[in-house]
Amino acid sequence: MKSGAYLERLLGEKEKIILITRQHWSVLARKILLEIIFILIILIAASVLTVFFHIAAVIIWPIGFLLMIIPIITMTLDIAKWSNYQFIVTNRRVIQISGIFNKNVIDSNLEKVNDLKLTQSYLGRIFDYGDIEILTASELGVNLFKQIAQPIKFKTALVNAKEQLEHEGFMRPDEVQQADIPSLIAHLDQLRKQGIITDQEFLDKKNELLSRL
Repeated sequence: MKSGAYLERLLGEKEKIILITRQHWSVLARKILLEIIFILIILIAASVLTVFFHIAAVIIWPIGFLLMIIPIITMTLDIAKWSNYQFIVTNRRVIQISGIFNKNVIDSNLEKVNDLKLTQSYLGRIFDYGDIEILTASELGVNLFKQIAQPIKFKTALVNAKEQLEHEGFMRPDEVQQADIPSLIAHLDQLRKQGIITDQEFLDKKNELLSRL
């Protein structure tokens, strides 16, 4: 099933897609670089053996193609995984989809989004990629979108969709966020007790949330 058809099946009534993006092309390039180099080495080696050492091409090239099967397969899988790893903003949710055959879907309703954090390195600003962390009322950092393409455009689309949802009367942002803060602090405390975050991280996040009240 095509990823577009799968995504359409996830949408609710009157839910519309605003933006779809993926991880930056450099992420894919790093994954397939060694595979490309390995394929090139095999091609060069086969050419050298055939031309300079006069080894029969009918022997060398079939062996070369057999050696290339594994990197070609792994490269194809890497491309397919990258292509099917999508980040979507709709007028109701932000969705993360991964997987070629077995799909993994994580979504957050826009009314539950409390905060957005965009991180871009110097190279990220040049080549237009970055990390976006979405903080919701029930989860801490569960939606971390790493090295996505067009992060500013994605963040803007998400903020605009959230504001539009507020204007339509589905939510009142101040009341929703303030009501969610105690439950979020309690969730942070559970993460601290489990050793997932440190005491200092808990205090920093707690003070940040309390400042909104």
